[in-house]
Amino acid sequence: MTEAPSAPGATTRGRERPASEPPCYGALDLGTNNCRLLIATPQGAGGGFRVIEAYSRIVRLGEGLGQSGRLSEAAMERAMAALKVSAEKLRRRRVLRLRAIATQACRMAENGPEFIDRVFDETGLRLQIIAPQEEARLSVAGCLNLIDRTADAALVVDVGGGSTELSWVDLRGAAPAGMPPLRAWLSVPIGVVTLAERFPEGETATETWFRAMVDTMKGEIAAFRRADELREIFDADRAHLIGTSGAITSLAGLHLDLRRYERSRVDGIWMTRNDCDIAAGRLLAITARERAEQPCIGPDRADLVLAGAAILQAVQELWPCSRVRVADRGLREGILLSLMSDRGGRRRRRRRGGSRSVGVQ
Repeated sequence: MTEAPSAPGATTRGRERPASEPPCYGALDLGTNNCRLLIATPQGAGGGFRVIEAYSRIVRLGEGLGQSGRLSEAAMERAMAALKVSAEKLRRRRVLRLRAIATQACRMAENGPEFIDRVFDETGLRLQIIAPQEEARLSVAGCLNLIDRTADAALVVDVGGGSTELSWVDLRGAAPAGMPPLRAWLSVPIGVVTLAERFPEGETATETWFRAMVDTMKGEIAAFRRADELREIFDADRAHLIGTSGAITSLAGLHLDLRRYERSRVDGIWMTRNDCDIAAGRLLAITARERAEQPCIGPDRADLVLAGAAILQAVQELWPCSRVRVADRGLREGILLSLMSDRGGRRRRRRRGGSRSVGVQ
């Protein structure tokens, strides 16, 4: 993570920010499907923050990666365009600290490190390719406020474009606030983009085609045994799921019959397992063009949303929960909370060590 505004031409170079000006923090997440940026200022003593700017663009960086093993030039150009927009927003907001991460597509791609260097050369943004374990931890941190502490366990499911992170959280005897124990985590190298590419839809979606996606995902999860100590809790329905991804929020929007996507109505909503099955069934019953016309799906996700529904169903069949909480939050929020929680210690270190310089990282 950077000490300074990691955007080209940052206007705070060489001087401290005025004390009267609230500090801005930035979190940038370049995934297999999306480029997402969140800029926020700390708010209150409880570790919260106020979002002052958010940006998201579907870039499909991992398109074709499963077949070629490389990021394509077209995919890199799409991602670079979004990253240049992000860099400009960071420059304009004069972000004090930024953490910019890249996930599965850059982890997998033979030319991932080369692309990271190119991003720095063209935008000044230094992306860090993070490990799956850290990706899972940050997703849980970003969803902490959505965990029902009256349950005995929770399973956070972060469905990305190129991978899915599952994090089993033990809530038995956990403190009413803060990070509860993470008993197990699993990163499956399958996300909505890779699954959709493995199972092209064809003319119409069918139950057989959808079932093949579900079974493929189940095959990746079923052999994982490190969370077995929590199995009894799930079997007794004393746990709940938290689902974070564009595909899952799209299912929630469909469930609510929203005429346009409204984050305030989707983030934190509880759905039953039956609600999820009904929403997936509605999507299976319509064409790809009709899915594209759904206001909470749109053309960019029309060919991916059923892959996301299949991943969620696979998890629900193996780790049954009657309740699912939908999260329109995750990695970026976890990054921001991590940056802001560290600001007190850094202020103390600066007082002991003197002034610091600020510049592009």
